[in-house]
Amino acid sequence: MNYKETLDWLFSQLPMYQLEGAIAYKKDLTNTILLASHLGNPEKHIKTIHIAGTNGKGSTSSMLASVLQEAGYKVGLYTSPHLKDFRERIKINGIEISEDFVVNFVAKNKFFFEENDLSFFEMTVGLAFDYFVKEKIDVAIIETGMGGRLDSTNIITPLVSVITNIGLDHTQFLGNTIEAIAFEKAGIIKSNIPVVIGEYTHESREVFLTKAKECNSDIYFASDSISQTYSSDLIGDYQEHNKKTVLQTISIINNQNKFKISDTAIQSGLLNVVKNTGLEGRWQQLGESPKVICDTAHNKNGLEIVMNQIQKEKFDTLHIVLGLVNDKDLNEILPLFPKNAIYYFCKPNIPRGLDGSILKKIAAEFQLKGKVYNSVSEAYKKALQNASKSDFLYLGGSTFVVSEIL
Repeated sequence: MNYKETLDWLFSQLPMYQLEGAIAYKKDLTNTILLASHLGNPEKHIKTIHIAGTNGKGSTSSMLASVLQEAGYKVGLYTSPHLKDFRERIKINGIEISEDFVVNFVAKNKFFFEENDLSFFEMTVGLAFDYFVKEKIDVAIIETGMGGRLDSTNIITPLVSVITNIGLDHTQFLGNTIEAIAFEKAGIIKSNIPVVIGEYTHESREVFLTKAKECNSDIYFASDSISQTYSSDLIGDYQEHNKKTVLQTISIINNQNKFKISDTAIQSGLLNVVKNTGLEGRWQQLGESPKVICDTAHNKNGLEIVMNQIQKEKFDTLHIVLGLVNDKDLNEILPLFPKNAIYYFCKPNIPRGLDGSILKKIAAEFQLKGKVYNSVSEAYKKALQNASKSDFLYLGGSTFVVSEIL
């Protein structure tokens, strides 16, 4: 198979949460452990930093990778989902895994995958670990897919575990209370391995403290211990929390004496995240006059901050291109959006996408008014046509809305 055929097989033959949702979720690490053993347990031969959390995982992972790159290290970065190309998920020093490596890995292991009914995510995790070992990286930043305790990435023993924050998302899998979700995320805390908590609530703090005590792990609450941060090219308001999390994590890594990371590397790393890692879709400006911003925020906690940041902007009319996936609680999300905007409702082009007509109907109950368009690109095109130079245009609601216009 060539690269395109290999991807088609990966995407269509096996469950993929990014596209299909609940059917792809597995509450078991058995297959991942089986695959790791088949591959010679590559996860045991690399140094890692493990990142979980409801929001901010991608930004935090990319900031950490950028800082370590600036310090002179060869850094693997594993994130999900991808925006445009599958290979975005697996990078070394900002360079995506080669098409040939993906093709050869699948060809070599295809029989094993089929025989053991491995999921898309399980195979991709195996691919990342195998690639990082073969490329002899110094350290890998590993982002969980969803949850933590039963996530396929949770077979590593990292230098430090990081939990960015806890919010109510993916409740059908992780539980419908802050405590339940915190318990799942806290599953990445390992025995005698330090853990950094980015943000916390009273409920989540107790869960984290309990788990850290069980594991004899030192616990650090970055929002309490870090008071000053540096500037970054990631300028969303929510990045302030992520920067504190990164600074606390780097402090721990430095104290372990396994890596040497100077203040200069930290400052340069935070200023060059996009250049060093290729991260996209975080309060990303696509145009000026009118100002166009896209953002991948897709749950209550993330959208709340983004909507507040929009209100700080100066504009005559606000245009919002909005698309959502069908497993979100609209009664929780839609009240966050401003009523004084023109909406362009659309369906992300994936099976999980919520039909634009349904979105428009429910949005009307919250006094959000606009028209339905056949695609994200059509909605974006119309919004650009309608917007004057002094207006503001926002695209979001889902990672998949952003991926279609980048």
